[in-house]
Amino acid sequence: MSVVTITPDQLQTIDISAATLWCRQLEEGNILLFPETPVPLPEADTHFLRTLEQSSSGLHKNLAYKPALDRVSGADMKHADAAAAARLHVILRRYSQDVTGFLTRFLLPYHAQWQLDYASFRPQEERGRDLPLRRRNDLMHTDAFPTRPTHGARILRFFNNLHATRTRDWITGEPFAKLAPQFAPQKIPMPTPPGGVARGVQSLGRALGLGRALPAVKRSAYDSFMMRFHNLLKEDAGYQAHGWREASFFPPGSSWMVYTDMVPHAVLAGQFALEQTFLVAPQAMVAPEHSPLGVLERMSGARLV
Repeated sequence: MSVVTITPDQLQTIDISAATLWCRQLEEGNILLFPETPVPLPEADTHFLRTLEQSSSGLHKNLAYKPALDRVSGADMKHADAAAAARLHVILRRYSQDVTGFLTRFLLPYHAQWQLDYASFRPQEERGRDLPLRRRNDLMHTDAFPTRPTHGARILRFFNNLHATRTRDWITGEPFAKLAPQFAPQKIPMPTPPGGVARGVQSLGRALGLGRALPAVKRSAYDSFMMRFHNLLKEDAGYQAHGWREASFFPPGSSWMVYTDMVPHAVLAGQFALEQTFLVAPQAMVAPEHSPLGVLERMSGARLV
């Protein structure tokens, strides 16, 4: 894993050759860093987000904007009035749209082959947060969604550090292809191919938008493994203490992007970050052999979604 810096000059002309190279860099487990964000917010909006009052209850670690519903969830502002809530909605919606517009050009091979997932604002200081183990950001993990299975789609995340003076401090580990054989099948059973009936019900349910109504079959064998892998990494004290890691410090005003289902990562410190998630279809990959799905299908010798 390495951090690949993208300069403003490299963004002046984006052609298919350069875009394909950047997709490959991501798919090989690298982080793409923009020292000067290509998706700036107006200073007034940044100031609003930095001064947004949050409850200290810790009930929500993020404020999430859901593009499909055009709705913000997780907001628990003290004394929030209608104007503040409406402004938060506008800022997060515009951020989601701006990131999508930029990446549509920057990652041209993925065009029309991703699903726009949540955008989020992360207002709290990450260092020293008191959260349940599986929700802790400061433990190394790969991403998986307990309520939103991807069925093999990749989890691509684009971040902005909004803090005026402080870096956002990460550590990252060995990519999935190197890490998975250390845990499967020794600590996690290998995923098994879905049965024909279950697969058919899954496909029908997704086509009808009934995923939430079919909890027994909505998660593929791939998703079940990735969720267990996420949990096991966080729960494995030996891995947390001794696993290979590298530090990255993302400066104020920067953006970076990475496939978080592939690159183990933890956030050790930082406050005020924006993030947009995309679920990129398996068929969009320019180097599918590096994907977690490709790795697991080679290890199991079977198709998993």
